[in-house]
Amino acid sequence: LVLVSVMAALALGSVYVLTKKPIALAQKRKQEAAIKAVLPVFDKVRGMKVPDADGADSLLFNVATKADKLVGIAVKTYTDKGFGGRIEAMIGFLPDGTIYNTSILELKETPGLGTKLQKSKSDFPDQFKGKNPKTFRLKVKKDGGDVDAITAATISSRAFCDAVQRAYDTFQKEKRDRKSTRLNSSHIPLSRMPSSA
Repeated sequence: LVLVSVMAALALGSVYVLTKKPIALAQKRKQEAAIKAVLPVFDKVRGMKVPDADGADSLLFNVATKADKLVGIAVKTYTDKGFGGRIEAMIGFLPDGTIYNTSILELKETPGLGTKLQKSKSDFPDQFKGKNPKTFRLKVKKDGGDVDAITAATISSRAFCDAVQRAYDTFQKEKRDRKSTRLNSSHIPLSRMPSSA
């Protein structure tokens, strides 16, 4: 029995070692594709971790430039309020805070319902394009917001709104704090960062 356990442990360890690198590479490619999908055309992108607006965690900001001019920031955000748990998304903001596009990175929502958060499954994400959360309330209409919830997937819809709101709040906070060392260390001139609204 001990021998079988040792052999099983070695087999599992070997599988982990063999799959760790390809999984990490696939995740990196997915994230790169999401950045391209949520931002206007750019020629350079720099990543930096930014404490979220609550200060409880940090979000990844991908600052994109073209000819050294800021074109947008793709924020990797999340929420733990999904029906199936954590939802990770990439939200692209133009310098003025307008949402350029959104992309789901990971979710475990109910197939056919909560998975409609994905562009490939429904047009739910389209209602965020071109909207500025300064005036577009990131809550479902049932809760007094401007977002049309997915039928039979209100929890997932609320969760997506929460993830977008987290990204926007952190984006706004970072704009206010733009003289911080985080921005200076990103090598993006402060004059290229969005000004406060």
